[in-house]
Amino acid sequence: MLSFTKSEPDFNVALSLSLVVFGFDGVNLDVLLAKSNTHEGKLYLPSRNLSAEDDLSETALEMFQDLFGHKTPNLIEQLKAFGGVSRSPEGRVVNIAHNALVKSSDFKAEKWEQHGMHWCPVQKIPELIYDHNEIVQFSRDRLARRVSRRPLGFHMLPTEFTLGQLLKLYETALSKKIDKRNFRKKLFKTNLLEELHRKADGSKYGQYKGSLLYKFNKQEYQDMNLKGYPFQF
Repeated sequence: MLSFTKSEPDFNVALSLSLVVFGFDGVNLDVLLAKSNTHEGKLYLPSRNLSAEDDLSETALEMFQDLFGHKTPNLIEQLKAFGGVSRSPEGRVVNIAHNALVKSSDFKAEKWEQHGMHWCPVQKIPELIYDHNEIVQFSRDRLARRVSRRPLGFHMLPTEFTLGQLLKLYETALSKKIDKRNFRKKLFKTNLLEELHRKADGSKYGQYKGSLLYKFNKQEYQDMNLKGYPFQF
């Protein structure tokens, strides 16, 4: 019979939580980064040290609310624990990473700037402190898998958007070029989009003048989130 040596728990291990926030501004897929007051001013993911009483999900929601002024549970999911023994020079810290999807327009500049926070395109993320680059990459891989199985964009695109913006969002999320004709063909086989019978005036970032405007069919979007895609990009 198998037996395992029992040992006393080590309460000298700390917990932290990092939030990978993806935003889309109509052209770029961005990640929210903050500037460290230590570590020679290097950048890092918004993070918080946890106490013994902190609930993981509630802490992630509180961090999200601090950033955006509201709680939206369906936008946040737990990724995994990052617990490399030497990941933090200050001591043993296990990080429970979460990610969230938002519109970049939700950026509260006046509140974030005092903390040195800003959007950074995913293709241009520099060296971050600790293992935060690894966390970002894991989150990007998760995002790409989700894009392949579920409709993405309802929480990242403006209410009215162009097909070009939707295509750009998918291309940056999947890190590959997508055939435009095939993209349109597969989209219009569903009832996911509703044409607004109006054209963009070119005043909004990422919307070219004369492009047709669309919005998501909320019910169809919810159904596809539950059932999954009938197609793949």
